[in-house]
Amino acid sequence: MQATIRKWGNSQGIRIPKAFLEALGMMENDLVELKRVDDAIVVTKVRKAEGLRLEDIFEGYSGESAAGEFDWGLSAGKEVQ
Repeated sequence: MQATIRKWGNSQGIRIPKAFLEALGMMENDLVELKRVDDAIVVTKVRKAEGLRLEDIFEGYSGESAAGEFDWGLSAGKEVQ
């Protein structure tokens, strides 16, 4: 398949046929990543993290911090009053 690069505002773009996108599981407004590989452009659909919820992130967290005091060294500068 061939396409022509055309001016689009201050950039350039190509049109990708709908059937081509559907075959790749892509559609209008999908977020894609562009990579340059040698002298080719690779377009990959960005997959969203599925099923990641705030509850999943904090699973097993008891609410207490394991960190203790930290010695930053001697005070210096205008914070010393």
